[in-house]
Order: sequence, then structure tokens, then C-alpha cells
Amino acid sequence: MRFLASLSLVASLCAGAVSAQGFTTLKGHGGPVMGLATAPSGQVASVSFDNSAALWQDRQPLWLEGHDAAVTAVAFDGAGRLVTGSDDFTVRLWEPDGGARLLGTHRGKVRGLAISPDGQSVASASWDGSVGLWSLSGGAGRNLKLGSGVNDVAFGPAGSLFAATMDGGVLRFDAEPGSAPRPLVQQGFGVNRLIVDTRAGWLAYGAVDGATRIIDMESGAPIADFTLDRRPILAMAYHASTGQLAVGDGHGYIMMIDTGSDGNGWRIARDFRATRQGPVWALAFSPDGNTIWAGGLDDVVYGWPVALMNEFDPAMGQERTFLRPADSMPNGERQFMRKCSICHALTGGESRKAGPSLHGLFGRRAGTLPGYRYSPVLQGSDIIWNDDTIDALFDLGPDHYIPGSKMPMQRITAAEDRKDLVGFLKHATQPEK
Repeated sequence: MRFLASLSLVASLCAGAVSAQGFTTLKGHGGPVMGLATAPSGQVASVSFDNSAALWQDRQPLWLEGHDAAVTAVAFDGAGRLVTGSDDFTVRLWEPDGGARLLGTHRGKVRGLAISPDGQSVASASWDGSVGLWSLSGGAGRNLKLGSGVNDVAFGPAGSLFAATMDGGVLRFDAEPGSAPRPLVQQGFGVNRLIVDTRAGWLAYGAVDGATRIIDMESGAPIADFTLDRRPILAMAYHASTGQLAVGDGHGYIMMIDTGSDGNGWRIARDFRATRQGPVWALAFSPDGNTIWAGGLDDVVYGWPVALMNEFDPAMGQERTFLRPADSMPNGERQFMRKCSICHALTGGESRKAGPSLHGLFGRRAGTLPGYRYSPVLQGSDIIWNDDTIDALFDLGPDHYIPGSKMPMQRITAAEDRKDLVGFLKHATQPEK
């Protein structure tokens, strides 16, 4: 693990706070931003497809590196420590002394985290069909088996827990030991995100079909419906003291819902197009509710002043080269942008992307680029990267050609497309002479 400074120093600073009057960006990640959280101090934490988490101080990142795959979920606990969940199936707690502690392990990717109201435990949602409950003080954890993959979790009143499932359910676990989950929603399309307000007694959920609905957390009775023709719902954030519920979707909009805390009833207060292209995957409010932070396909975190959101043009979706029009690139470059560019850089030097740089690829033995933490299967590999091995990699797919590696499952089935990709890589990765 590499750390640029002590977490205890960073946690003592009001690092992420920005003026409510201005638009702000936090730049440094090497891949799409998958999750965001803010501490009471205003500090922003972000997690990314680049396998890392970042704590931001004066727009400079402190990198937290210990996961072996994309980091997809993040939360601050009651003591200001960071908890992260990852595609490597693990949940980790980052201690103030700069160390990371493994809290628990799933058998599938972790997609959501929630801190208990008393700050003593964290719940994790996993695609393995379970909810994990892990002690933040070092005690034993346990898994609640649901069957269907779980996308998100949220704590309710009196020790209750809610889970959003891939088969379209919202389930409630009550605090009694051994109690079976009680279904509140079964809507047919996967539920991605949950928000709970225990004081007001409502639960909001966002789903794959674009459903954005609010229900009574006890009975499941409908309270409000803000479903629009934009799907899927990918992110939600809530600021309780101002009654603002933010919803991000696959079309790149951030819908701001007034939850009626001022007595005027539920309504859409703002509907802001945040991206030119691509989704909104992550949202978080500043502690005062004046700024909304967002992440998506860009390797940048964006912060907008809520009161002025509708005065801005879309900002996200402009800094990723793979979003260029397909007809503007030769076929080999197009294949690289689609299949490789999120994880791999073409240039030499340090990169924050999830995979190793491809600079000087041809003739290099797999698993030997200095400074990159490879999966064990590639350490000591006898694969030499050349025309034939790169073709085989995408013909068979990484899961068959090098099973157990970090590379995602993908193939290029057309031989001509693979040939064009190899030709592009041969030119683009060649070291300068």
C-alpha cells in the first residue's frame, strides 16, 4: 500500500469544503468515479474504477490503495474513518494511523455500504446475494443470505435494515434475532439505490427501469412517485436538514427533489443535465447542503452549487476519449477505446489507471511492468505479448486465456477487429527512439 500522508493529519483538516458560490472539480483519478462520500468536516472521499480511494485536501488527493479491483462504494463512519467496498469482494476500514483493516469478505462484488446509526457497524451489499454486517471495533461479522444479488443497503429505526435487490425487491430486516426479511416492494426491475429518513418514516428507492419512488418504511404504502423516462437510476444522496433528495440517472441528469420538509409537499425543485454523455454514478452533498458532488465516466469529481445548478451547462462527459464519435477513429483505435482505454494508458511513466501501462508492450513478458501490483496468476507468467498472444487474449477472452487475472471478461469476436487492434497497439505503444 502506498500512502502520501498520514490519515490522521488529513482527517483533522476541513479538506473538501468549497465555496457555495462556485463550480469545482477534483482531478486525479485514473478511471471513472464510482462512489462519493463527505465527512462532517466537509472533506470529500471518492472511489474509482482505478482500484483506489482518494481523500481530498485543497483539491489534492491522498491515495488509499489496498483493493485489487475497482472500488465501488464508500462511507465515513462516526469517527471520521473511511470504509470502502470493492469488486475484489472485500470491505476495508482505513485507520487514522494510515493502515487498512479487512472488515469482511463476500463471494461477489460489493455494491453498497451503510454505517449503523450508533457508528458501531457497517452493512455491505453484495452481488453474491447477501448483506454483510461487520463490526467497526474488531468484532466478528456475519452474512444475511437473500438469494438475489444485493445492490444497496440502508439502516432504519430500532436496528432495522433495508436491502435493495437485483430482482426488484426492497426488503426490511427487523432487529429481532433470526427474523425473516419482510418485502416492502417487488417491482420487477432491479432496485439500485436506497435512501431512508428515519425521522420522517419514509424510504426512497431508484431502480433499473427509471423508477424513483418514495414509500412508507413500515407498510410500504406509496407516498410519492417521480419516475421519469430516464433509466436506470444509478445514484442517490440525501441532505436531511434541508430536505433535499438528489437522484442521478443513466441519461446524465441530476434531479433534485424537495421532500416536503418545509410543509410545501413533495416536488421536483431542479432537474439539471450534468453530463453531455454518460451516466451519473455517484452523488454526495456537502455538510451544509449547498454543494452537490457528482461522479461518472470522467476521472474527475464535479461540485456544483445547488442554488445555481440550472445556470450551468453540462460539464461531465467531456474528458474521456472513448466518448469521441466512433466514425472519427480508425477501427483499431476504436477497438482500443471501447475495450482497453478505461484501464490502460498508452504512454510511459506513472499512471493512475486500473491496469498497467501498455507503453512498450510488444516483446514484454506478462506481469513484469515495475511498480504495478499484478494478480498472482501473472507473476512468473511465460506469456510474451506479441501479435499472436494479444489476438488470443481477445479471441478467447481474459477469463479463459489468463483465468484468475484482474482483467474484466470481454472478447473481440471478429478476426479483422482483433487484427486492427493489434496494428493500432503496435504503433501506439512503441517507445520513442
